[in-house]
Amino acid sequence: MPESRHSFLPELHDAAPGGTGRSGPAVQAPDRRDGAVYVLDDQLRLAVDVALATGRPLLLRGEPGSGKSSLAAFLARNLGWRYYEHVVSSRTTAQDLLWSFDSMRRLADASAPGHEGGPARLDDASYVEPGVMWWALDRDSALRRGRPASPGDDMAAEPFGALNKNRRPEHAVVLIDEIDKADPDVPNGLLVPLGSTEFLVTPIRFLVRQQLAEDGLPPHLIVITTNEERELPPAFLRRCIVHTLQAPKRPVLLAIARRHLAFGDPGRENGPGPEDDPEELLGQLADKFFTLREEAEQRGERPPSTAEYLDAVRVCRRLRVKVDDRTWQLVEPLVLIKNQNQRGLVAGP
Repeated sequence: MPESRHSFLPELHDAAPGGTGRSGPAVQAPDRRDGAVYVLDDQLRLAVDVALATGRPLLLRGEPGSGKSSLAAFLARNLGWRYYEHVVSSRTTAQDLLWSFDSMRRLADASAPGHEGGPARLDDASYVEPGVMWWALDRDSALRRGRPASPGDDMAAEPFGALNKNRRPEHAVVLIDEIDKADPDVPNGLLVPLGSTEFLVTPIRFLVRQQLAEDGLPPHLIVITTNEERELPPAFLRRCIVHTLQAPKRPVLLAIARRHLAFGDPGRENGPGPEDDPEELLGQLADKFFTLREEAEQRGERPPSTAEYLDAVRVCRRLRVKVDDRTWQLVEPLVLIKNQNQRGLVAGP
């Protein structure tokens, strides 16, 4: 008897070629983040369902270029949920993901000529900017900057507002990208907000709480990515559903390339013609890709990624390069081999 289980995810599909991305017409970007195309395997689909069922963030591990960052936008588009993202840097603080307060602007306004009543008369909410977690948990209060009623002209600007305009206001997908780039205080500072789905905006003493959806579905999904540049705290890992994106096997790699080709990226500038059959090219490049991956792993170096394989497909199709000609020998170190030790092995005279 075949296995049957419930899934929160509908039948997922790519955007129509020439359709719209997250902020307008779909473009042939080298790193897709518009949610237009993605190959979701059964293990990853299950990981998403488990994260939704538990209300836990989904922490994605995997090599750079393995597709971690593009998953969130793809899920948000298919689910029809709002989408927000925050790309973490070494200067990011945990509070940046929750809220920020412009104390310098408030001080300048309080000191401005003609201001009466002193700093206490200023509306502190005017200097609060909601972070992505606030937008995800309670969009209405984020728009009001935590005020009890609509402030009129002083509404907060919603990130990706044009994209989210026609999406379900009670649900959201949040991408917290490359959390391993931050100081360990950042994941530690997110333990309570992620676990309790609430936090206090201290300048205005406003408690942000997750708003439940009337349709009974999980109200939000938080996707967090890491390239493992820094070890994450055990307490943070405990609060996440952890999934590792494995390097794709040959059939999956070819399927990913075909999906991108069908969408129009990577491809010829005006798209493939009726006589253009890319299967032989995809197979030849896959042979190169897996050979170079094996050699890099034997040397303990970073192997080429799926994103770099797609770059190789773009080069060969748009520049009419064949894998067995001299031009490819010059292209290979540019797109697939980026380790100095290997470059010397393939560089021609």
